Amino acid sequence: MSINSIGFVGTGAITEAMVRGLLATTPYTAEVHLSPRSAEIAARLAADFPSVRVAKDNQAVVDLSDIVFLAIRPQIAREVIEALSFRQGQSVISVVAATERQSLLDWIGADVHLVQAIPLPFVEDRLGVTAIYPPDVEAAALFNALGNAVQCETKKEYDLLAAVSALMSTYFGIMEFATEWLADQGLERSKGRAYLTPLFQSLADRAQKPGIESFSLLSREFATKGGLNEQVLSEFETKGGKAALTQALDRVLARIEGGKS
Repeated sequence: MSINSIGFVGTGAITEAMVRGLLATTPYTAEVHLSPRSAEIAARLAADFPSVRVAKDNQAVVDLSDIVFLAIRPQIAREVIEALSFRQGQSVISVVAATERQSLLDWIGADVHLVQAIPLPFVEDRLGVTAIYPPDVEAAALFNALGNAVQCETKKEYDLLAAVSALMSTYFGIMEFATEWLADQGLERSKGRAYLTPLFQSLADRAQKPGIESFSLLSREFATKGGLNEQVLSEFETKGGKAALTQALDRVLARIEGGKS
């Protein structure tokens, strides 16, 4: 990529993860300009990386950057974006959650090249999978440097991946529920965590092996006929677990698409 500078309007946890992923472990040479908001994070990144600059304000970030990341909370996105002046044709990557593309373009008020993305915290370790829309060679190369980019052909594809990304907390919630159950049965919480963490990691590693075509095949592989895994899966499905999960994803998708939650 022939990018001389990138900037971040908003300096929260995701911005820090992206900057560290780009600069800590790759020979990324572009200057990075940060907004002064979240001064502690901005100062920490500037201290850790010589190519990071803390701009005087958000407009300076836009003016100094070839690519501008909008990394702000959706609740304040309109207020922040409408106050900025963008260059015609400027590349903008929005990581603002649950915000309509047309709304972003209206707030930007210029004919920019807009890509939406859903980076996850794992980009700091270059392990992140990031959905982007629309397909874009430059943005995909950037996020491939942070793990892997999934280029969505349609807004529907992008919205669907955004919806299932909301399962992350539930994943850890399941681990916590299991840890609580073990503790209630008398097992030390530290031992429960020590067992469950590599167990779930091993399952994820198994799913990434070549030749795996569906999760249902893996489910059957780990569920011996009449066995314990089959019993738990059956009770989850028949006692409302699958229905609750489906309803939650439906509601999240409706929220992303502009409906009520």
